[in-house]
Amino acid sequence: MIGRLVVVGLGLIGGSFAKGLRESGLCREVVGVDLDPQSCRLAVELGVVDRCEEQLAAACQGAEVIQLAVPILAMEKLLVELAKLDLGNTVLTDVGSAKGNVVRAARLAFGEMPARFVPGHPIAGSEQSGVEAANAELFRRHKVILTPLEQTDSQALQLVDRLWRELGADVEHMQVEHHDQVLAATSHLPHLLAFGLVDSLAKRSENLEIFRYAAGGFRDFTRIAGSDPVMWHDIFLANREAVLHTLDLFRGDLDALRDAVDAGDGHQLLGVFTRARVAREHFSKILARRAYVDAMHSNDLIFLANPGGKLSGRIRVPGDKSISHRSIMLGSLAEGTTEVEGFLEGEDALATLQAFRDMGVVIEGPHHGRVTIHGVGLHGLQAPPGPLYLGNSGTSMRLLSGLLAGQSFDSTLTGDASLSKRPMNRVARPLREMGAMIETGPEGRPPLTIRGGQRLSGMHYEMPVASAQVKSCLLLAGLYAAGQTSVTEPAPTRDHTERMLRGFGYPVAVDGSTASVESGHKLTATHIEVPADISSAAFFLVAGSIAEDSELLLEHVGINPTRTGVIDILKLMGGDISLENQREVGGEPVADIRVRSAKLHGIDIPEHLVPLAIDEFPVLFVAAACAEGRTVLRGAEELRVKESDRIQVMADGLLTLGVKVEPTPDGIIIDGVASDSGSMGGGEVWSHGDHRIAMAFSVASLRAAAPIHIHDCANVATSFPNFLALAAQVGIRVTQEAKS
Repeated sequence: MIGRLVVVGLGLIGGSFAKGLRESGLCREVVGVDLDPQSCRLAVELGVVDRCEEQLAAACQGAEVIQLAVPILAMEKLLVELAKLDLGNTVLTDVGSAKGNVVRAARLAFGEMPARFVPGHPIAGSEQSGVEAANAELFRRHKVILTPLEQTDSQALQLVDRLWRELGADVEHMQVEHHDQVLAATSHLPHLLAFGLVDSLAKRSENLEIFRYAAGGFRDFTRIAGSDPVMWHDIFLANREAVLHTLDLFRGDLDALRDAVDAGDGHQLLGVFTRARVAREHFSKILARRAYVDAMHSNDLIFLANPGGKLSGRIRVPGDKSISHRSIMLGSLAEGTTEVEGFLEGEDALATLQAFRDMGVVIEGPHHGRVTIHGVGLHGLQAPPGPLYLGNSGTSMRLLSGLLAGQSFDSTLTGDASLSKRPMNRVARPLREMGAMIETGPEGRPPLTIRGGQRLSGMHYEMPVASAQVKSCLLLAGLYAAGQTSVTEPAPTRDHTERMLRGFGYPVAVDGSTASVESGHKLTATHIEVPADISSAAFFLVAGSIAEDSELLLEHVGINPTRTGVIDILKLMGGDISLENQREVGGEPVADIRVRSAKLHGIDIPEHLVPLAIDEFPVLFVAAACAEGRTVLRGAEELRVKESDRIQVMADGLLTLGVKVEPTPDGIIIDGVASDSGSMGGGEVWSHGDHRIAMAFSVASLRAAAPIHIHDCANVATSFPNFLALAAQVGIRVTQEAKS
């Protein structure tokens, strides 16, 4: 608790800060200062502050924290007044949107920047203004940026940080100059454009016609031109240098657009428009906290899986994630226009798509699974404007590292909290042997920084552990390496990269367990039809097997022999699964899969099937839990470094449900409940942000005696965005739990 908080300036921001902290009980007394007597009276009446003082000196006497919430150009006079007072150890902070100007004014007033002055800027507001609009919840889930300097006192910084967090804000720290550049682009420039456009149109002779027939888009774009002119006049003058820099960059882009319209350059226009549309959606999702959700975020998404149910009907699960990733990568590097159908519109595949848009590739869609990629050729990628953010997608990061190792430009690959914990040395080390320059974070984890302009040399690599991602990474690097690049794997893994390279006309040699490529060839655009993902189908194969009186048909599922381990394992356990209408589409084998209820029994899972079912083991553990007898898995240490430690996380959850489970370093031992009660219990389990864990426990509810509450389910959107809808369609009783 702090003693006295003084807020100078009782408008919307200052009033909301004062009211929120007063209601939190963190301050013994909240004192307001404002030049307007009416605002002072209202502030006391509305409970915004405990009392107001007319004189600044009287208010600040004995204050522990002083918040400066006055207009930017009024800040200079206020700081001069404060410099005359004996403030002792008082902490100063402010809410101005141009930090460079505030810091300069403070240095001028005090002779140096006070060590206990913490500059700050809440990115929040409302169409209302004045103390009567003060809202204690205004800053909840909004960004607040603090811009400490080298001499800023650490305890003062911690205190201001804590006060904002008490108001529910997301607090970030940033350098002063960087803050002003970012805000010039994201806030100041849009306001300048809105003011300027409305003023320009209003001055024309046909202005009445323009405003009479303006549609919703015009109103939306120009809404912010209704903002306070005096306040924005102050902001533009205060942040003049950063605004001018951003305006000059935008003017260059605007000139390029004008030239494209003048020249009838539709390709250039399409590139700008598709990038802009998707970027807006991408950033909107991030602002709404729906994109690449941090698995351990307090905004917990819970699935409620009710017990019982049986499956029936026919469904088509989403497109194969592995093939969707590769279609974007190779289509971007091909010459010509590639059409993709059945593309998986999950967050992981969209992260790959966004990365190539950031590298200058024009991509239309996705729209109902259709994507059009205007390839730039093997050497046509451009340097991205910043780090490539890949969310939760390990496939994107590992495969892209191979492609980017051969580019002429530097690149940095980042991801969310989950991806940032996953090992990347398995690709970094062999790439370095080929001549790549790659820097990783501590313990070989992301972010990855890849230096461009390196000469890569082909090599032969014996993989110590079977991994399709490592194999694909090195083959893609081999497209840019002198001579031949070959990879030998200790056990078969998915071969989508080899098949798709051939589909784009690039020669790939496969001799037993070794795949090879040579540089010097090109990729030619093609048509790709993405089959349904067998990893997504696996949840329904297990569900149909363990739920009594069930029969389900899964349509158009990819049955690549390097991916069918889940079918082989379920059949060994006694599963009733048949393949119908087998055919080949775009070089990939496809079939409709029929599954019926079966009495499963435990088995020792053959080690040669482990790499062929590595992603499906979470739900296979559920099948084992419902079987009669013991199931033993060995040789699957790879499961411990997926999106979560899938061995331990599944073991913890199954134990909660009453299943006898023993995790081992490279596998698990599961005693099925069919030998005992025949059903599992209910309870609360945690997926730790792992989409496959969340869906596996949803399937487990079919044989549960009580509801299962599954926490941290937001990342299901990364691979299976319509899982809940399809589950409900066929008879699995799982829904999103309503927030209390």
